[in-house]
Amino acid sequence: MPKKTNYTAKKVDGHGRVNYTKDDDCVWRDLVAQQQPNVNKYAADPYLLGQAKLNLPADRVPQCIDVSKKLLALTGWKVEPVPALIGFSKFFRMLSERTFPAASFIRSREDFNYIEEPDIFHEIYGHTPLLTDERFARFSQVIGQVGQKCDKADYSWLIRLYWFTIEFGLIRQGSKIKALGSGLASSPTELVYSVSDNSVIRKPFEVIDILRTPYRIDIHQPIYFVLENVDQLIEASKRNLLSDIKTAQTMGLHTPVYAEQKKEL
Repeated sequence: MPKKTNYTAKKVDGHGRVNYTKDDDCVWRDLVAQQQPNVNKYAADPYLLGQAKLNLPADRVPQCIDVSKKLLALTGWKVEPVPALIGFSKFFRMLSERTFPAASFIRSREDFNYIEEPDIFHEIYGHTPLLTDERFARFSQVIGQVGQKCDKADYSWLIRLYWFTIEFGLIRQGSKIKALGSGLASSPTELVYSVSDNSVIRKPFEVIDILRTPYRIDIHQPIYFVLENVDQLIEASKRNLLSDIKTAQTMGLHTPVYAEQKKEL
């Protein structure tokens, strides 16, 4: 994750709401209008079903407190506004408690097509639809629970399993490959790129392979992992992931395969 941010977190009032400006709402509106047609075409069914369950507003920034009410009823999760950047330790703790940390600010017009750090559009539009599905909600919680047991030196290894599934995962749906991850759902270019570009390496989902695969946040991913079905994710959550991390460390990281182009998120 990025080390610093130029954005300042927006404060929550006594009623649990953030006072977003008219300009903030317009940025959200335009981001949704840009992204939704491709999401409808390229996103996997679990994500689209989650969108339908949440019915997020298209014309204004959603309030975390309102999204939380729906998630609590569906899977027992909630969304909590946080500063723009938090450390892995806090991130894992919150996931273990079925709380998703959401950066409270929204990007500026200058960063409309790409912002390195996560903002409220990425957090709410990208992440919360999958949290309506108990299978993905449970997997996210397990990542948090394992993260609390990890040594700090192991954080970067464990987070790769989250990165290549919840953030940038693909899944086979019939004869097609569809986008599953939140980073794809909220990206105007990587969503299409991940499922259709011939230069992309799409590998079968395999836990140790994923743990050994380095990534960068500032490019389109050159490698994606494809789930055959959601059951594979459930099976992964039941593994001894601490042992898997040690196995991956013994084997070492794969040689990085990085695309040269900048990505848009």
